Amino acid sequence: MRNIADSQLAIIGLGYVGLPLAVEFGKHYTTLGFDINTTRISELNKGEDHTLEVSSEELKQAGKLSYSSNLEDLRRANVYIVTVPTPIDEHRQPDLTPLIKASETLGKVIKAGDVVIYESTVYPGATEEDCIPVIERVSGLKYNVDFFAGYSPERINPGDKEHRVTTIKKVTSGSTPDIAEFVDKLYGSIITAGTYKASSIRVAEAAKVIENTQRDLNIALINELAVIFNKLGIDTEEVLLAAGTKWNFLPFRPGLVGGHCIGVDPYYLTHKAQAIGYHPEVILAGRRINDSMGRYVVSELVKAMVKRRVHVAGAKVLIMGLTFKENCPDIRNTKVVDILAELKEYGVTADVFDPWVDAAEAQHEYGITPVQQPEQGAYDAVILAVGHKQFRELGAEGIRAFSKPSGVLYDLKYVLSAADSDLRL
Repeated sequence: MRNIADSQLAIIGLGYVGLPLAVEFGKHYTTLGFDINTTRISELNKGEDHTLEVSSEELKQAGKLSYSSNLEDLRRANVYIVTVPTPIDEHRQPDLTPLIKASETLGKVIKAGDVVIYESTVYPGATEEDCIPVIERVSGLKYNVDFFAGYSPERINPGDKEHRVTTIKKVTSGSTPDIAEFVDKLYGSIITAGTYKASSIRVAEAAKVIENTQRDLNIALINELAVIFNKLGIDTEEVLLAAGTKWNFLPFRPGLVGGHCIGVDPYYLTHKAQAIGYHPEVILAGRRINDSMGRYVVSELVKAMVKRRVHVAGAKVLIMGLTFKENCPDIRNTKVVDILAELKEYGVTADVFDPWVDAAEAQHEYGITPVQQPEQGAYDAVILAVGHKQFRELGAEGIRAFSKPSGVLYDLKYVLSAADSDLRL
């Protein structure tokens, strides 16, 4: 049994998942944070994190952590942890490009006896069927003879200051019983909430992908109920509050389902299911509902504008919020862009206001330039798309100040009461 005290770690990918992990390991082990983005490395060397997941003080506490984009520096490690993104492409198919490129990189530096641990969310089998063969091909080493693997899925919740790396129970696994024990002890040395050792890498992969699939389906149900209740003239929030008095009713709310996990991971599972000849009916139905919510929001807004005799074509709308969730700067896979695209179809001009978002990133990712401050009394409608604390502090009066007297206020996040908004999901 190998000794975890001898571990020298390299974390591959320093985004929302990799950096917090690197910081925790860097408090106890010699750790290299590796990223191909040289700007990111420069930022971290200055003690700054634009994702706001880790404070400057926390970065200082990781005394054994260093950063690099130099491939040669990776050779010093004997445990590699891969935390790169696993997005979907324009056809909603898994895009393993970052994962394959990371595996190719590891193939150039891995040595006999080294361990590679993947944290990126994938479908069952991807680690050993897609990633490991790449390492074998590039390195010339043989899996489970010369080098070994583990899988420990990330459970990071961006913007959440309560549920952090160390306080969330960690699922672990390994390619042999000995490696499974090593991986479990390694993570157990930093995770105060404890670990759960899965019986195999495939089980750990499957467990991760269904965590977010389950949430996606629950939200899809509530979104469909919201559409039904709106047609019945019943306030959805009032229904959910009443139903929530039962002890086992799950407290989900309707809304846009974006982000790097819930709006993406189900497609990894459905891809694998279809590859083995099974068409997943329920999962894909939930995805269709959630992916349609941007279009539904705009259709409801347009109806309300027409009733108020607001000329839709040429109208000006303010979208408050661009991130995929409140109180964090993460714009990955945000579904607010679906609303913007649909408004454009109606000939509506839209301004986006989000104090959490980096304007350069928004422009690079979506071609959107957020306004620094909305103009008072300038908008025919306001869509409150994200429940940032700054928007809550504005209150109904502050938000309505942006719209014309005839303007429609559509609250997607229940920031305001039913009486203070014109439309709610």
